[in-house]
Amino acid sequence: MYFITKIKELLANNKGHVFVDMDGVIADFEFLLPLEFRNKRPLNTNINTLKEISLLDNVELYILSVCKKDFQIVDKNDWLDENAPFFKKENRIIISKETYPNLSSSKLKASFLKSAIDKISDAKIIVIDDDNEVLRYLSQNFKDVIFFQDSSLID
Repeated sequence: MYFITKIKELLANNKGHVFVDMDGVIADFEFLLPLEFRNKRPLNTNINTLKEISLLDNVELYILSVCKKDFQIVDKNDWLDENAPFFKKENRIIISKETYPNLSSSKLKASFLKSAIDKISDAKIIVIDDDNEVLRYLSQNFKDVIFFQDSSLID
């Protein structure tokens, strides 16, 4: 309930676009199986919180996720279809490091976040991630964006 209340307060009388990482936020991150996505355990507490947020009239939810290999884009979309279908297909930004081999996850997310922000200048932007390095990098480059660690989703 904390996070939902916080989002309502932050977005009072405003539209909000919420960008959510997948690995470690809505899907269990397993170091031993980094390429195996289809069978990852859904983090239902976080998924249920985000599902409730998706029902708010002034909120648009997005996935902003990075994977190692191109084939994982399909796997992640299939996983979302099964475990979190309230994330609209057109709002899923899943980026492969195989396609962009010289960029870190932080820089990849920053690039795609910038292009998204340029298209949606009429709203507050919120990012939820579990990676401190990504959050630090993004917060240094996007002063008007609101950031949350994934633990904020849990009451």
